[in-house]
Amino acid sequence: MKLIEILTSPWAIQPEKLCEIQGIYATHLRGEKIDIEAIEARLNRPLSSEQQDYEIRDNGVAVLSVDGVIAPKANLFTRVSGGASAQLLIKQVESAIADPRVSGLVLAVDSPGGSVLGTPELAATIRELSAEKPIVTVSEGTLASAAYWFGSAANAVYISGPTVNVGSIGVVMTHDYSPRATGGQATEITAGRYKRIASSVAPLTAEGKQYLQDQVDHIYSVFVDAVADHRGVAAEDVVQHMADGRVFIGQQAVDAGLVDGMATVDAIVQQMAADPNQFSARRVAQIAAKSNTAAGAGGALGGSTSPTVASAGAAKSHDPIHEENEMPDPVATVLTREALERDHAPLYAQLRTDFMAEGAASERQRILGIEAHSMPGHEALISTLKADGKTTPDQAAAQVLGAEKTKLAAMATNLKGDAPAPVKPTDDPQATSAKKPTHEAIAARAQEIVTAESSAGRRISYAQAAARANNELSAA
Repeated sequence: MKLIEILTSPWAIQPEKLCEIQGIYATHLRGEKIDIEAIEARLNRPLSSEQQDYEIRDNGVAVLSVDGVIAPKANLFTRVSGGASAQLLIKQVESAIADPRVSGLVLAVDSPGGSVLGTPELAATIRELSAEKPIVTVSEGTLASAAYWFGSAANAVYISGPTVNVGSIGVVMTHDYSPRATGGQATEITAGRYKRIASSVAPLTAEGKQYLQDQVDHIYSVFVDAVADHRGVAAEDVVQHMADGRVFIGQQAVDAGLVDGMATVDAIVQQMAADPNQFSARRVAQIAAKSNTAAGAGGALGGSTSPTVASAGAAKSHDPIHEENEMPDPVATVLTREALERDHAPLYAQLRTDFMAEGAASERQRILGIEAHSMPGHEALISTLKADGKTTPDQAAAQVLGAEKTKLAAMATNLKGDAPAPVKPTDDPQATSAKKPTHEAIAARAQEIVTAESSAGRRISYAQAAARANNELSAA
């Protein structure tokens, strides 16, 4: 993809950073050579398009640093801004999770955002792989726009302190038409209604602007839906509390539900090293309070009047009178039973009736289930289990069967003790044993007969069972 195609595509980035990038490209178009050595001297570091790999620290916790503008692939801007390639980040995250030495991954992010190209795929990769090993995002500088898009896909999101910038959830696209300085004129020949409807060689028409706005709005909706999924809240909550284009600072980001708290990269590494499982479950955003006061310049391209900008997620003004009439925040309101009965008597009465009916039906089903496991000789146990109000039918079945086994074992012992003394063996012991069954065989068969008759709901004494067993075995 050409650089101009990236620049004119939608961006999820802090607007002032986009202006800086466009300024660099304008310098390039004027034919002015970008002095890489001067930039390196100013930054006091070499410029490189290579991203550092993850670092494995305590107890197998890997740390992957993500700094600067996010671009689909490495290019000049990633070198100048210390940016990162979404394509390479996907490979690095996949590699870290597949690494048997790694127990968890910390994404140390300091980025104003970047191109939307490649960002959804990076976020989806983090979201999917966070189910295999815990992934936590921590920012000690800026976690904005596209960076928040993929950063929020981790199981938890933290910022290091009260001055970290978070949010700027929105999309921006720029159309720039400047007549040629040489006085020349370009004419485009197109086919198809929307082909080059927002051409850079002609002023933007109303129809062309709406076309770009529709694109931006669609990407914004995809962004919002992704954040809602990542943070475990409804898309409406994201739009209302998080995604109006503002930059939230420190505690504001915590209150808005954008992040889960404050902790440094080192602190999260220590916690994950001690117990990686504490970050296995995905955190759900806790929205503490509503805030409609702009916290930063996240909604417009500050001061630029030349380009035409189509954006989504711009901050909206609110009428204080209307705000006073809003419903109270459910998180900040605790509704007790007494308050419900006092302030909403009809609703309380209806709920009480419904709950009592549901409870009665549940208890009736429990009792019927216990009675279904009744066996002769265990009526008292069944009555006790029905009356305790807590034993389930399955638990009752287990207790009844246990009692039946105990009863049968005792009866077998008594039967064996009451058995007649063995007769004097004949001259042919083998012939005698072949005709007369042993006491052990009679007792075992008698127990089987008693069990079978009890299961069929019929009563039989052990004397009767023993007689039948003796007859059966003797005839065999």
